[in-house]
Amino acid sequence: MSGFSTDETMTIAASRELAGARSCFVGIGLPSIAANLARALHAPGLVLVYESGTVGAKPTRLPLSIGDGELATTADFVISVPEIFNYWLQPGRIDVGMLGAAQIDRFANLNTTVIGSYERPSVRLPGAGGAPEIATACPRAIIVMRQSKRTFVDKLDFLTTIGFGDGNGARSRLGMPGFGPRVLISDLGIFRPDPETFEMTLTSLHSGATVADVRDATGWDLAVSKDLVETPEPTEEELLLLRRLHAASNTNAVN
Repeated sequence: MSGFSTDETMTIAASRELAGARSCFVGIGLPSIAANLARALHAPGLVLVYESGTVGAKPTRLPLSIGDGELATTADFVISVPEIFNYWLQPGRIDVGMLGAAQIDRFANLNTTVIGSYERPSVRLPGAGGAPEIATACPRAIIVMRQSKRTFVDKLDFLTTIGFGDGNGARSRLGMPGFGPRVLISDLGIFRPDPETFEMTLTSLHSGATVADVRDATGWDLAVSKDLVETPEPTEEELLLLRRLHAASNTNAVN
């Protein structure tokens, strides 16, 4: 098997971040694809939790939404949404939250509410969902999103979910228990928070990407690690399993 897309590199890199995790609060879209690939390969014991109340979901195809019946059908059990948040999420009982967004800034704050002004948006997005509480309460968060100057912005059009606020110390001042975003994975590279400033810093380049490519797709003055490395390429096994997930979803959509 030869050749792979930037989306495949991004999804596989995100799935590797879940190795060793016991439980993951999963968002729909790219986060769900990465989490399901991780359960199939890197973290076979991973318990997937979705906002709709499904715990231990084992979907045979990629779910279309948190309300997809495939999640409830394959879950270990289904509970109420208040219980998901009050008992499981808020006390920190879920190891990792995996999120996506329409916009992100240098401190990993997220926008999933509107593009443009709140009163007269050019695009109204799905909204916060559980993202603010996931980013607040989970011991760590992983963000997965495609990169461009429209998505990696200097200033959010709307602050939906706090990552690191205005930098070092912001989460402590706000009484937020979790660490926050440990890693941001795009289709160009991997970013991690600087230990002093908490600004998201490029630490790894995906195959074929350059620092110039990443700068051109970033709406702020990009910070680059002095120890920058290249992301390991997807293995044949990872590509095969990922493509099987997509194929199963496409077959179901046709049927």
